[in-house]
Amino acid sequence: MCILFIAVKQHPLYPLIIAANRDEFHLRPTQTSHFWPKQDDILAGKDLLAGGTWMGINKKGDLAALTNIRAPGKERENALSRGELVTNFLLPSTNKGDYLNNLKNSHFDYNGYNLLFGNITQLQVYNSFDNTSFELEEGVYGLSNASLDSPWPKLDVGKSALAHYCQHAGKVSFEHLFELLGNSSPANDEDLPDTGIPIEWEKMLSSIFIQSPDYGTRSSTVLLIDNDQQVYWEERTFSVAGECTDTTVHKFAIQP
Repeated sequence: MCILFIAVKQHPLYPLIIAANRDEFHLRPTQTSHFWPKQDDILAGKDLLAGGTWMGINKKGDLAALTNIRAPGKERENALSRGELVTNFLLPSTNKGDYLNNLKNSHFDYNGYNLLFGNITQLQVYNSFDNTSFELEEGVYGLSNASLDSPWPKLDVGKSALAHYCQHAGKVSFEHLFELLGNSSPANDEDLPDTGIPIEWEKMLSSIFIQSPDYGTRSSTVLLIDNDQQVYWEERTFSVAGECTDTTVHKFAIQP
């Protein structure tokens, strides 16, 4: 997952709204979101190369989502797969109260990442580079390949759009949220962040929805949880050309 927009207690009907894009190389084998056969309370897509996932939720309402931290030259080939961090949190056997300590104690085992994790009443973001965590209070947040709410143009655009939508929408429309995620406008050259990659890549990666022959937005996911603890999940999968090729919809009630 490469970009997340999160609204906490900003809409009268949905105390939690998450709109997210997963950006990845097109050749990396992937399975669309589903309830996993051997862990059938977990709803998530699956990375068929490493076996983990980038975003998921279980039937008890525990959820997690991952973004990589962009750090050219600092990636280690022998690091553990970051996708297991999401999967491990969603497992029923995991002690959720100790998970933050586990992350802090093991952060050297992985390349840089941010992990959003928790449930509807308590969400936090852990940054492995800083080895710090931040609890999300009421508000709208953006998370990509740097720190939470980094002043990247695409984060500012998405946060503003989500905040405006929450303030003026009555019933939430999935189409509006997918329209937010489908914004393919790049940042102006003078506003591009400097993350140590070539300017052509900075430009390509500066839009919310990314499209190129080798790398781009593979899927978009909208997750809503309403006041009655109902979960609404919709995922759309995209081709290299940016066309929607599959849609997955799930609805279930959080189990106490």
